[in-house]
Amino acid sequence: MSRNHLSIFLVSLICIISGTAYAQIDQESLDSIAFEEEKKKYLLLDIGVQIEATAGVNSMYNFKFEEAERQFRVLKYRYKEHPLPYFLMGLSNWWKIAPNIDVKEYDERFFHYMDTVIVLGEKMLDEDPDNIEANFFLAAAYGFKGRLDSERKNWTKAAFSGKKALDYLEKSKGQHEFSPEFMFGDALFNYYSVWVPENYPMLKPILAFFPKGDKEVGMQQLRTVANNAFYTRTEAQYFLMRIMALDEKDTRSALNLSSYLHKTFPDNSYFHRFYARLLYTTGNYTHCKQVSESIITKIDEGYTGYGPVTGRYAAFFLGQINQVYGNKQEAIENYKRAVEFGEQAEAEDSGYYLYSLFYLAQLLDKEKRFDESESYLKLIRKNAKRKHPAHKRARQYMKDRKELVKNG
Repeated sequence: MSRNHLSIFLVSLICIISGTAYAQIDQESLDSIAFEEEKKKYLLLDIGVQIEATAGVNSMYNFKFEEAERQFRVLKYRYKEHPLPYFLMGLSNWWKIAPNIDVKEYDERFFHYMDTVIVLGEKMLDEDPDNIEANFFLAAAYGFKGRLDSERKNWTKAAFSGKKALDYLEKSKGQHEFSPEFMFGDALFNYYSVWVPENYPMLKPILAFFPKGDKEVGMQQLRTVANNAFYTRTEAQYFLMRIMALDEKDTRSALNLSSYLHKTFPDNSYFHRFYARLLYTTGNYTHCKQVSESIITKIDEGYTGYGPVTGRYAAFFLGQINQVYGNKQEAIENYKRAVEFGEQAEAEDSGYYLYSLFYLAQLLDKEKRFDESESYLKLIRKNAKRKHPAHKRARQYMKDRKELVKNG
């Protein structure tokens, strides 16, 4: 007799002994008891483990990785054969990568932990083919592997991992009543299975073999996970923020969520720069200036995750704001710093780098520093493709400034 059936039998027996008619226990109550018993076997849903992991998860998202991984290692010691602690270690390494996506220092460790999750998840399925927790971890591990492989342009590996993630996602579909954690994968699939062919029509033939999603349902599910989940809450908030800002053009909602994430995890450089970006986009220059200056301070003080990629954003915003406010010398220094950050990040083709060069050249021309200005304009033409708007503006500006240079 299974554990679920045993619990139902015992409840029934107690009711009979106490004189309560068995008929009074309706099927809904029995199903509820079985449901609660089923939930108990999943470590992912164990409240005690969640409480134990809280400090580690919060430390991870606040980029205090040593503190986070110390806690995750305790979980790994206690639950050696379970995917959860290995998934958290892998996720920690993912967030070391995320702010500076081109840095490959943490790739090997990230893939090691996610591969361990897969081995342990498959072992769980061998023992219990209906284990939805195992399917969740397998879908998540393959999903994250595909995410990094796509960033590394390992398209074959990314496609394989994506297909495996979908296979496991399909097996755990419809199990949201157990926990909003299990809704996270469905939410992303529902949204992006529609968004991808809308934005990349060349992929439509490939996606034709997959089930069709629903963007609105995906957004609703992401909000549910963002409000109610534990392990996937911040990941859902991260995706919601990006989707609202970059895809749905709901900048105000994205700004509110970005503000919450930055205040909750003030040392997360990714959330910090995204908040600065949205403040800049919405024209809140006073606050954007403060937030961008705090980013530069953290870079100068060597905070974890704060490097040239994040600095490029902040320095450009400061250059723009100081230029608007008429603080010419400050703007020149900000743009020069943005150029330095762009070169350190080897991102000379990025818009922040190219436009920093352009506005820097304009400001230097006003000070009649023509040779210096021209050197920056030449850098635009060297690093930008001819069709890039910055390249076009630089070409036109060089023509227009000839008279200015001639007259000195």
